[in-house]
Amino acid sequence: MLQEGSVQPFPAQIQSPPTVDVVGVPLAVTDYTGTLDWIDGMVAEQGRGYVCVCNVHTVMASAEDPQLRSAIHASSINVPDGQPLVWAINALGYPLRERVYGPELMQRACARAAATGQRFYLYGGRNQGALVQLALNLRQRFPGVKIVGGYSPPHRPLTGEERDAVVQEINQSRADVVWVGIGVPKQEKWMAESRPLLEAPVLIGVGAAFDFHAGLMPQAPNWMQRVGLEWSYRLAHEPRRLWRRYTRYNPRFVGAFARQLAEQRRLRRGP
Repeated sequence: MLQEGSVQPFPAQIQSPPTVDVVGVPLAVTDYTGTLDWIDGMVAEQGRGYVCVCNVHTVMASAEDPQLRSAIHASSINVPDGQPLVWAINALGYPLRERVYGPELMQRACARAAATGQRFYLYGGRNQGALVQLALNLRQRFPGVKIVGGYSPPHRPLTGEERDAVVQEINQSRADVVWVGIGVPKQEKWMAESRPLLEAPVLIGVGAAFDFHAGLMPQAPNWMQRVGLEWSYRLAHEPRRLWRRYTRYNPRFVGAFARQLAEQRRLRRGP
């Protein structure tokens, strides 16, 4: 068995962004540039951390899943992937102009890495063939980007031997960043559990970004993303898989945040 190392917090000189609580989840008040700079700092200083890319589903699912909630609260930063979360942050009095959308974050990181030489490992994807296509697409779009390995896990829990083999492979690849695309809540739990074992400075869970960039699933048009309707586009393309998620969590989020906002305003007014 591989020996577990201690969890190392990121070095003190790496400034983490400010956070604001949105329905129980501490979200970073940051943008793409701030997030990418944080990643670069972690790699340069050989810190140890992981990033949760949060949308409404992530926030509301964490209220029902203690293990997911623990993983999110133990992360280094939780960036607001969903446009409704940006609106919520703004409503709470924090200026934030853009979300940190997982698929776009991955693309911008690849563009930077092509110049800086950062090494990426890909963990996730529908199957190994889809993962190979993802790596091919990223290399074609971002010449010079270093994809140093990848693994598409089976749709079941890994055995101890499988876990040890994957950890060893990732560590031997000398990856700087491990991109994780196995969906919520699996990826958050995997990052929390694997963080003590992995030498890569940064793990980032980006969910459907793997399918998008592999060309397996279309992304919503930019205008739908800007006005917060990406969920409806995805629902139209994957109704069987997503209808329960959106019909359950979206209304709950609206209600929970309305209560939080009302309480904040009441406290500001005073007795």
